[in-house]
Amino acid sequence: MTKLDDIVGVQSVKDLFRSLRAKITIGEERRRAGLPAEGASALHMVFSGNPGTGKTTVARLMGELFRALRLLPGGHLVEVTRSDLVGEHVGETGPKTRRVVESAVGGVLFVDEAYTLVSDAKDTFGREALETIMKCMEDMRDELVVVIAGYPGQMDELMARNPGLRSRFPISVPFPDYSGEELTEIAQRMLKDRQQVLSAPALRSMEAVCQRQAMSKDVQSGNARFVRNLLESAAMRQAERLCALPERSREQLVTLEACDLGV
Repeated sequence: MTKLDDIVGVQSVKDLFRSLRAKITIGEERRRAGLPAEGASALHMVFSGNPGTGKTTVARLMGELFRALRLLPGGHLVEVTRSDLVGEHVGETGPKTRRVVESAVGGVLFVDEAYTLVSDAKDTFGREALETIMKCMEDMRDELVVVIAGYPGQMDELMARNPGLRSRFPISVPFPDYSGEELTEIAQRMLKDRQQVLSAPALRSMEAVCQRQAMSKDVQSGNARFVRNLLESAAMRQAERLCALPERSREQLVTLEACDLGV
């Protein structure tokens, strides 16, 4: 839980982790007492959120939690998209998908952009991949956890077009967009890892930029990815600025100025 607590925001996800830990712990005690208990098959999930909201990171931590609680022996994460599952020719998709699922046994299979698997009623290859995953979930009960993820709207459409999914994925986890304050905190943490700091004017500029970004609701470039790209661009501007100086102090090397943010 320490790694999860270090993640900015996602309070609902943190609450879910605590509930899952309690459920798995009690389930193990029930098994030891000779009582029936649910296994991994009851933990398949739907992650709904825009890019950069932490879905992949949380899935990876989920695997670590399941390993620590001895629910899954490996706890590793296998991250895939449609191209990893769907074949180019008739007869390829089923075996290809099954091999991918088998590689996730003992851990977590994370299907990102899962809504692209079945784009329309004519998408027979994608539907075969989805049906193969569901068949494997039955054949490999309690041997892995499957997480399907993607944009909120598209995931709702996928579930609506495929009624059988809801019963197979009993846990739905929303990942809200970050607020301006949360984006600023993410920036501060990224800078700490890089051993960089913001000057006072740069911090004010960062807060303003992050607030505007949060209000823009830009699902493509928002959230943590926006912050990462912003800092990469700032580092390049800082390097160009410092190279124009005859010499640089340590403080100058670690400090980003407002002009480096490009605002």
